[in-house]
Amino acid sequence: MMRISMVGPGADEELRSFRSWLLETPEIRQHAKVSWEIAEPSSGEMGAGALDTLQLITDNFWQVATFSLSYIAWKNTRKRSPRVTIEHNGKTVTLEGGDSATVEGITRALTEE
Repeated sequence: MMRISMVGPGADEELRSFRSWLLETPEIRQHAKVSWEIAEPSSGEMGAGALDTLQLITDNFWQVATFSLSYIAWKNTRKRSPRVTIEHNGKTVTLEGGDSATVEGITRALTEE
């Protein structure tokens, strides 16, 4: 399972945009389950919590590579640059850019043994 979160100006909107992008990517849609992780409200807060983490459930290396390529394609359409944190198999990667080196970095970091 991958967990994706974003921090910075417009992060909520950007995370929703990225979710839509993933759901429109046939390879992701066919081989992974994309869902929200709802944060519990803090003590004293009302409401059901915020949508702050996107979950992508996948089970193989190919999907990590496909995810990386989808991330870069989406990132190239955006003007904003929230910081993105991706967690997978106990590993965490934080991104602030989006180029071919980023794809290699995501794939390498999330698949190293």
